[in-house]
Amino acid sequence: MDAILTPDPSVSLYDLLVQDHDFSTFLDSLARASAEHLSQHRPVLCGVTLTRARRNVVVASSSEQVALMDEIQINVGDGPCLHAQRTHTLVHVPDTDSEHRWPDYLAAVRSNRLRSILAVPLELEGPTTAAANFYCTEPHAFSERDIETALLYTRMASQVVGIALRIAASQEDAEHRRRAMESRTSINVAVGVIMGQNRCTQEEAFAILQQASSNRNMKLRVLAEELIGGIGQPAPITAFDASAGAAG
Repeated sequence: MDAILTPDPSVSLYDLLVQDHDFSTFLDSLARASAEHLSQHRPVLCGVTLTRARRNVVVASSSEQVALMDEIQINVGDGPCLHAQRTHTLVHVPDTDSEHRWPDYLAAVRSNRLRSILAVPLELEGPTTAAANFYCTEPHAFSERDIETALLYTRMASQVVGIALRIAASQEDAEHRRRAMESRTSINVAVGVIMGQNRCTQEEAFAILQQASSNRNMKLRVLAEELIGGIGQPAPITAFDASAGAAG
């Protein structure tokens, strides 16, 4: 008899990376894929909570109901998912009716008729922490085998999230560099305008622009763009943008 081949969950997880969406949308897709993977014999919902250094917490979910639960958890400041995220340990709540930790959060969970919770930390490098929060309407819904499945799946998900974080960081760095180049271009053009108007050196023109920026409590780039617009010229583009436009 031929062996039955089961789908490799890592394939679908890596497929999420090649889809054209931002990091938050990627996490939502991950939450839906995780919920589907654990919904083998009863419906399971999933939320993913991720915290990056010096950034707000990112909450993703497989449904609006889970989004509400995890937002309440964030507002309360504690709960199974946050506890798993902070301690890097699995948290299992077999029956929310008999759980006494996190009373404010669990009151909302019970009101939404969610009876079982399984929170699994993701293994990420650096200061970023994350955890997946699985919910079910049935008490004692997560067996030992389900927990093993969740651990294995989140281990693979951790690798994919790690790659997505690196991609997001690279995109953010590229955007910061682009903005810096745009800012520098505008400032250089404004300095040239001031040199022409005042018949002064580049250093003197830059000092004038800086002093005006301080006096008007405006960012240097914004003031530079305002000055350029004041002489009827459009905002300058970077040399990179100009060459890209010519190539196109």
